[in-house]
Amino acid sequence: MARKPSHVWSFRPGMRAGVLGWRGSAKAAERLKSAGAEIIALRRTDPVTAAEGVVVLAERIWPAFEHIDTSSGALGSAVRLTLDKLLPILIDAPADEKTRAKWLDRLRTAILEDGVD
Repeated sequence: MARKPSHVWSFRPGMRAGVLGWRGSAKAAERLKSAGAEIIALRRTDPVTAAEGVVVLAERIWPAFEHIDTSSGALGSAVRLTLDKLLPILIDAPADEKTRAKWLDRLRTAILEDGVD
């Protein structure tokens, strides 16, 4: 049975919609790195909550970064590297099928609403 995660993610306030301006690429990359470190640290003690953190982060990437100029490609690379590092946590988490189905629905929604055609 799935339980309600009790962890309060410290990366959430810095990863909200419109928090960074169009020149915030370096700051966004820092926040991704910090969020990844928080999730990885929690993985050792609570892998299911860490996996939930991966989903929370994935849901917040587009709203937080949508106004940033990404023409250099640095932010796109930072997002890719972060997700490449964190997705195994989501995949390997010992979660039940109901929890995994909810995560999948949330990820699908995040992708559909990301504003990229």
